[in-house]
Amino acid sequence: MAENPFFAPSDLPYELPPFADIREEHYLPAFERGMAEQLAEVEAIASSTETPTFENTIAALERSGRILDRTATVFFSVAASNTTDGIMEIEKEISPQLTRHSDAIRLNRALWARIKQVATDDPEEAWLLEKYRDDFIRAGADLSEPDQNRLRALNEELSKLSTQFAQALLKASTESALVVSDPKELDGFDEAKIESLRQDDGTYVLPLLNFTCQPGLAQLTDRDVRRRLYELSVGRAPGNFAIAARMAALRAERAALLGFPTHAAYTVADQTAKTVEAVEEMLGQLVGPAVRNAKREAEALAEQAGFDIEPWDWSYYSEKVRQARYDFDGAAMRPYFELNRVYRDGVFFAATKLYGVTFTERPDLGGYHPDVTVFEVANEDGSPLGLFVLDPYARPTKRGGAWMNNLVDQSFLFGQRPVVMNNLNITKPASGPTLLTYDEVNTAFHEFGHALHGLFSQVRFPRVSGTSVPRDFVEYPSQVNEMWVTWPEVLANYAKHHETGEPMPAELVEKLTAAETFNQGFKTVEYLAATLLDWAWHKLAPGETVADPEAFEQAALEAAGIAFPLVRPRYRTNYFAHIFSGGYSAGYYSYIWSEVLDAESVEWFKENGGLTRANGDHFRRELLSRGGSLDPLTAFRNFRGREASIQPLLKRRGLD
Repeated sequence: MAENPFFAPSDLPYELPPFADIREEHYLPAFERGMAEQLAEVEAIASSTETPTFENTIAALERSGRILDRTATVFFSVAASNTTDGIMEIEKEISPQLTRHSDAIRLNRALWARIKQVATDDPEEAWLLEKYRDDFIRAGADLSEPDQNRLRALNEELSKLSTQFAQALLKASTESALVVSDPKELDGFDEAKIESLRQDDGTYVLPLLNFTCQPGLAQLTDRDVRRRLYELSVGRAPGNFAIAARMAALRAERAALLGFPTHAAYTVADQTAKTVEAVEEMLGQLVGPAVRNAKREAEALAEQAGFDIEPWDWSYYSEKVRQARYDFDGAAMRPYFELNRVYRDGVFFAATKLYGVTFTERPDLGGYHPDVTVFEVANEDGSPLGLFVLDPYARPTKRGGAWMNNLVDQSFLFGQRPVVMNNLNITKPASGPTLLTYDEVNTAFHEFGHALHGLFSQVRFPRVSGTSVPRDFVEYPSQVNEMWVTWPEVLANYAKHHETGEPMPAELVEKLTAAETFNQGFKTVEYLAATLLDWAWHKLAPGETVADPEAFEQAALEAAGIAFPLVRPRYRTNYFAHIFSGGYSAGYYSYIWSEVLDAESVEWFKENGGLTRANGDHFRRELLSRGGSLDPLTAFRNFRGREASIQPLLKRRGLD
């Protein structure tokens, strides 16, 4: 283990992790050494006889735990993107240990006493100091010894349950997959798609993606096959219902220990929303209009179908109605959305136009899987900015969804430039080009918005680097980046037929634009139902338990006025990874909260000339570069020039 690659900083460019040298047996020794080393560093800070200062206390804490940080960053990235049975076993073993380790630091009374004595006049230092104090208070630093012991037990059990939930869901994506023996049952898919699903035993397997309405529901012509796929989707990982109910009860108990009436109140207190009432006021403005829109849409679908539709019919017949109303066929766009062109001539092109940055593929730098591609990013003057790592394809070893994470955090403290990563879950064709749906293109731009937030970070301390902002703010910059998907100059540059190179016909673009508010009732109800389900689980009172999670789920939706039988939540409890294994508990409202800021910002870009360097530089300077180094709503006001209004969002979603 003397050659354990985690024991020293990587010597690759930008300290990219040396994936080729990392083996599974390196992880546990590196975790163990990393935790021991950080505890020793923390003890030295806590026991110091020097007068507490920002430098010898807060900055010293920022410098601690380098081995642990390198190890955890790589391990959890690989566990999410390319796991193995061995990694899953390590994850079960190490997750509670990491929880105990975190508690050992944040419940260290001597350390907390020093932090409370630190003072500074520097604005960035003062903001970080306040974040540390808030972190420690919310972690239980002021609790009595018995209460701290109970808190440790709660945290450890929650950590174990979260891992169990995530691993059960990963297995369910294949164990609950749609399996057919006759390819005729897959009518509606093109030949390349069908071929990509064929297995060695002659069957065809369609794995589940991590949301209720699987993409295949819009294409499969066989109604019974759609029903089977839908029922597999909503019924997967049934054991997760009990895990979720237990986690919600434990979170309620923990919130009470920390002085909050509910876990929801605990969560939003350090978000931009601040209060439960603020979130509920915003959601309350959306539920009624969204349900009314969805009911109108359902009537149109039933008329198109000629019968009363079921939930598994919605996506299929919404495409039929879209074609009838707007003469728009989403499938007709796919030949113009080839993966490499979408990124190089679309995602990267827009970033170059806005910010002057350029991208150069680095085939000499590898990832943890052959499908991973690394790009070096440079500023307009050629100065190095960081690395962008792309992992686009779905596989059984990758969790569902799409996400961004940092492999290296930017900070002036360590002189580190950022290494950021985007993961998507696009089906890899058996051969030929990878053609994307419009939604997948949108996801690519969205996740790259997160990447820009990480790449443009210009802060001193890792704790506030890049996307280290409140959950209800972090989605905002990524949602803004979606506006360039259909921006004429950008679309014309990347939307070209993969065989002929011909640009997407202008009439197809016009039809897409005309159809943009179509099906927004469904999309908003689907999202709000998940949001309000999250909210219901996390407004449980301390001591309140749920014996029948499925009945609780239905009652919660009915109480919120969002129970519409044809539109189930985007995520049901049993596969709601965001809130039971992904850090978004009582925070799924963040997407719509952030979209208020996003819609305002899109208006600003349009009012000021759109895709220009001046606009990009302003957004980068005032917001993207600041990370979490100042109050996020202050950063928004510095960019926008005023407070946000909900009206642009209502207009965008057809709810005004």
